[in-house]
Amino acid sequence: MPRLLFEKKGSAVWISHLDLMRLFQRAFNRAGLQLTHTQGFNPRPSVSIALPLSVGVESRCELLDFHLEGAPVPNEQILTRLNEALVEGVRVRSVYDDGQKIKNLAYLDCKLTLEYDHGVPQGAENAIASLFGRSQLVVEKKSKNGTTEQNIIPMLRFLHVNQPDDNTLTLQARVCCQNPSLNPMLLSAAVEKELPDVAPNFVRCSREEIYDLQENIFR
Repeated sequence: MPRLLFEKKGSAVWISHLDLMRLFQRAFNRAGLQLTHTQGFNPRPSVSIALPLSVGVESRCELLDFHLEGAPVPNEQILTRLNEALVEGVRVRSVYDDGQKIKNLAYLDCKLTLEYDHGVPQGAENAIASLFGRSQLVVEKKSKNGTTEQNIIPMLRFLHVNQPDDNTLTLQARVCCQNPSLNPMLLSAAVEKELPDVAPNFVRCSREEIYDLQENIFR
């Protein structure tokens, strides 16, 4: 099944997962690329996105699998035609065949930008680095079945804290994204819970890259 790598940024981050699926279905249609449909009583277009993206989160490494009816269309044409049909902020970066099995997708690089209206509090960088250096760090995780407590440290491969300017801290981390998975926004939730004196006024999150179990780039 062909696969495309796409990014979602700018105002497009406010598009929900279900709306993003519909957006791509309409884009394929407008581009003159006819999707196959599933069988059964409720046929659906053959498109699937590997890791649903939370509303408000940017990404440059989203994957979508699809299948077209009729004669094969060159991947370069698919890329061009889809980008002409998509909305601003959603852009296909590449289209290719024979992608890796999604079950082998294991890790995700993410970047959290912590913004402070009145400047980064003194000692915040070291305090946050020490926080994620603990052997255990429990946060609340919300799901369809309610709220549970989760130790996020085993799901962190690494985390680096930097201060690029007087009003900003960045957290660069590699986290598990499947079996189990760690929502990167739980990193900022941990800061707010454990270090209220250095809690940011605003947090931006982006997905940077994805990897397999051997930490090779996943495609």
